[in-house]
Amino acid sequence: MTVLGAGVLPPPANDVSWTLVFVALSLVPVTIAVAILRYRLYDLDRLISRTVGWGVSKAAVMLLFVVGLAALQTLLAGLTQGATVAVAGSTLAALAAFQPLRRRVQTVVDRRFDRARYDGARTATAFAHRPRGEVELDAVRGGLIATTAGMLRLARTGVWLRARKR
Repeated sequence: MTVLGAGVLPPPANDVSWTLVFVALSLVPVTIAVAILRYRLYDLDRLISRTVGWGVSKAAVMLLFVVGLAALQTLLAGLTQGATVAVAGSTLAALAAFQPLRRRVQTVVDRRFDRARYDGARTATAFAHRPRGEVELDAVRGGLIATTAGMLRLARTGVWLRARKR
């Protein structure tokens, strides 16, 4: 509203409106800091990695769309007079590529930004496949303790098992 007022109002009120716009824009970082501190959003690296992942994915899909559109228009120029078929084909190609591309980009970004969580998830997945052939409970318990201690870097770990009822 103040931007509209700054553009429409006469000069004395115009200056006041522009001052309010600049004050409001300068308060944006302050409000972000207050939100981070108030709601304990300390896990900012996760937000940043998601933002980077989605941004790179979006840019790649847009590039795929534009390149696909140009390529299809060039290839189909003799067959069709309009660009409708090329736009539809390029849109379908970008749509089909979005989820696999986003997953790959997010995996790379997670590996870069959040290495400990990525390594922990890989270790947990590897452990989940290991005990399938194990029959001995002590071997499974030892593997679980070693995996947990290695992932979380704990000083002390233990496993409590409920006794079987006979």
